[in-house]
Amino acid sequence: MKCFEYPLDTGYLLRKKRAIKRELRAQGTANLHKKIAVLGGSTTNEVVDQLEMFLLNYGIEAEFYQSEYNQYWQDAMFGSEELDAFAPDVIYIHTGFRNITEFPTTASTKQEVEEMLQAQYQHFEVMWEKLSEKFRCPIIQNNFERPNYRLLGNKDISDYRGRTNFISRLNQKLYEYAQNHENFYVNDLDYLASDYGYAQWQDGFYWHMYKYALCLDAIPYLAKSLADIIKSLYGRNKKAFSLDLDNTLWGGVVGDDGVEGIAIGPEVSLGQVYEEFQNYLKAHKQIGVLLTVNSKNEMENAMAGLKHPDGPLKPEDFVAIKANWENKDRNLIETAAELSLGADSFVFVDDNPAERAIVEANVPGVSVPVMERAEQYIRTLDHGGYFEVTTLSKDDLARNEMYKANAQRAVQMASFADYGEYLDSLEMQATVRPFEPIYYPRISQLTNKSNQFNLTTRRCSEADIQNMQENPGWLCLYGKLADKFGDNGLVSVVAGEQQQTELHLRLWLMSCRVLKRGMEDAMLDCLVSDAKARGLTALIGYYYPTAKNGMVRDFYERMGFTRVSLAEDGSSVWRCEVSEYQPKHPHMTITR
Repeated sequence: MKCFEYPLDTGYLLRKKRAIKRELRAQGTANLHKKIAVLGGSTTNEVVDQLEMFLLNYGIEAEFYQSEYNQYWQDAMFGSEELDAFAPDVIYIHTGFRNITEFPTTASTKQEVEEMLQAQYQHFEVMWEKLSEKFRCPIIQNNFERPNYRLLGNKDISDYRGRTNFISRLNQKLYEYAQNHENFYVNDLDYLASDYGYAQWQDGFYWHMYKYALCLDAIPYLAKSLADIIKSLYGRNKKAFSLDLDNTLWGGVVGDDGVEGIAIGPEVSLGQVYEEFQNYLKAHKQIGVLLTVNSKNEMENAMAGLKHPDGPLKPEDFVAIKANWENKDRNLIETAAELSLGADSFVFVDDNPAERAIVEANVPGVSVPVMERAEQYIRTLDHGGYFEVTTLSKDDLARNEMYKANAQRAVQMASFADYGEYLDSLEMQATVRPFEPIYYPRISQLTNKSNQFNLTTRRCSEADIQNMQENPGWLCLYGKLADKFGDNGLVSVVAGEQQQTELHLRLWLMSCRVLKRGMEDAMLDCLVSDAKARGLTALIGYYYPTAKNGMVRDFYERMGFTRVSLAEDGSSVWRCEVSEYQPKHPHMTITR
């Protein structure tokens, strides 16, 4: 829905929220249910209403608990039966500078300010620790926006007695805590307020009349920021750009103007705009975002444009290049299939409104931001929040290289008549081990991002993964796969809950980039071996169908399980007797 694209139509979102929610629910795409506790230092009703709507747009049906007005600390520290029973999946602490109880005065000494700063910080830290210990779930904490006044003028930011200086130092303590504690995330309220405009954000009317910490029209922007964090935690980020070329990556039409005639680089002001935009896109590779080209162009002209000496983006920066005269919706769908991604994983970037309309109409789930002025391209994409970072794993940093290596494997596969010989030629090396703390973020990420090869579609936070591994009643394994072309990283997860002598498989998923390589065989061989060592007699597998995981509907049958039951909705239960299992011995070396 266009009302969720930047810039937000806040008036429409506030007026039509009930109708928008009904429409989103009618679409039936909200297939993930999460419980969110909102602990507020101010009135949170409209924040919750808007957050619910933005999460629905991301496919997350949210249930909410709200503390009473300004009772956030009491609920956290002393608990409540209602909050305890609610058992939140995510906790959001909605506080701002008005919840800081003491500020320096011009008479304060440096020592007094230091003690004051530590006291304010401890007020929050002890709360985070208490909540983390009790609920073991992600915590989102606002940082503190600066007031829209400065008692000391410009000196307010540099003098130790200035409120702005005090807030800046308090925020830094929050950031240090976030760097050292998993499952703790900062919602950058100060950036939101500055981007919106401090004077408008802190319109005193809304505080004194309704005890809202920000003006009404700004609440949708706050809600979007929160929803971006939550959808990232649960794997709803986009994964790739689908990029037009002419008047999108450079100014002009390369086929008409020639390489020398397109605007890119430092020589002219418009060229500088496109150079900055290309640098912005290229930086996304560092956080694991894939870059692809989708252009109506001759391939020769497209490649010439991408080889422009002043263009930061080069052909090797892209994992796929489609430059032809096919419809762009078809190109995007084909690119997605080649990369084993859903088409809804893409952000389509094109200056042409007609092309945007065609793609939006024919590719469900794709994001199509309005790209109207080159000077605003970065702002439009950045405020879209498509690639919100909550964790940044080694696999994220290497994702582009992994997909390029997959292309090399595809070329080699074409040269073999026997598939087994091809697999042997890859010289694959698998590592299968119990969950380890260093990999908790990646395992959690995989449970939230994997949709196609995912038998139970159970979504897990890092705390969930840790709880599984530390529970002696669970058997948990991750799998990594490398070959002569490169390291695919951690690509598979299996976790089972022991009940008497049976192991019930609550998680089984795998990255689609290693499909048909035998990794699922390696995981099952190791799982059965470990189950046998525990004295277990059977594995019980579960398949829960979704719109995206049809490819594993018959997975257990292919792996030698016997079907126990089949429900009307397509859910099925399967059984494998440990004593009857025949090892698969896939074409790889397995290290335990």
